[in-house]
Amino acid sequence: MASNQRERQLAREKYERQQARRVASAKRRGQRQKLVAAIVVVVLVAGSLAVVFISQRDNSEPAAVVAASAAASQAPASNCTPPIPARPDDQSWASAPAASPLSSSPAKITLVTNCGDIVISTLPAEAPLTVASEIFLVEQGFYDAVSCHRLTTAGIFVLQCGDPKGDGTGGPGYEVPDENLPVAGTANYPAGSVAMANAGPNTNGSQFFLVYEDTTLPAGYTIWGTITAGLDIVRQVAAGGVVGGGADGPPLQSITIETATAQTG
Repeated sequence: MASNQRERQLAREKYERQQARRVASAKRRGQRQKLVAAIVVVVLVAGSLAVVFISQRDNSEPAAVVAASAAASQAPASNCTPPIPARPDDQSWASAPAASPLSSSPAKITLVTNCGDIVISTLPAEAPLTVASEIFLVEQGFYDAVSCHRLTTAGIFVLQCGDPKGDGTGGPGYEVPDENLPVAGTANYPAGSVAMANAGPNTNGSQFFLVYEDTTLPAGYTIWGTITAGLDIVRQVAAGGVVGGGADGPPLQSITIETATAQTG
C-alpha cells in the first residue's frame, strides 16, 4: 500500500515538473515571438524612413519624392489648349556659354505655354552664372516645345520644367555651380520662387522648378528668379493633380512651354 502511494506521489511530481517545463517553454516562445515582431516593426519603420530619405535625394528631383496621397485625379484646366508635340532632344554644349548682355541686369523671361504665359524676373546680382545660363538656353530655343514633366502636391509644391527628354534626366550637356542658396528653415522656398533642380551640389543644368506654394526644402537649390506673372496658371495646373492620383509625377493637365523669350526687365 505504501509502495503504491509512493509511486503515485512520484508520478504526480513528474507530471508537475513536465507541466512547469511546458509553461516555461511556452513563455520563452512567446517572448521570442514578441521580440521577432518588435524587430520586424523596427525594420519596417527604418525601411520606410530610408525610402523617404533616398527618394528626397533622387538625382532628377528638386527634392524629395513626396509620399503618394489618395487624392483622386481632377479634371484638366479648362483654359488650356492641347500641348504641341515635344521637340527632339538634340541640343547640347560641352561647356557653359559666355554671358549674354541680357544676363548682366534683371531681365524678364516669358514662358508661353499652352495654359498661358508665365513671366520670370531674373536675379543676376544673386545668381549671375545661373542667370547667364538660363538666358543663353532661352536664346538658343532650348526650352521651346519642352514639357513640364513633374508636379508635386504634398509637402513640396513645385512644377518642374526644362527637360527636353521629359523624364527628369535631360540637360544641356554642361553644369553650373550653385549660387544664391537660401538658409535652411521653414518655407525657405516661398511661393513664386524659381530654382534649379540638380543631381547634387554644383550640378545645375537646364531643369528648374516653379514653386507655387511656400515650400520647405534642403537649402541646396539655386534660386535664380521670381514669378511675376502667371503664378495662378501654375496653381491651376497643380489643382488638376498628378496622373494616377498620387502626389508626385506628371501633371494630369499637360503643360508645355511652346516658346521662351527674354527681354530687358
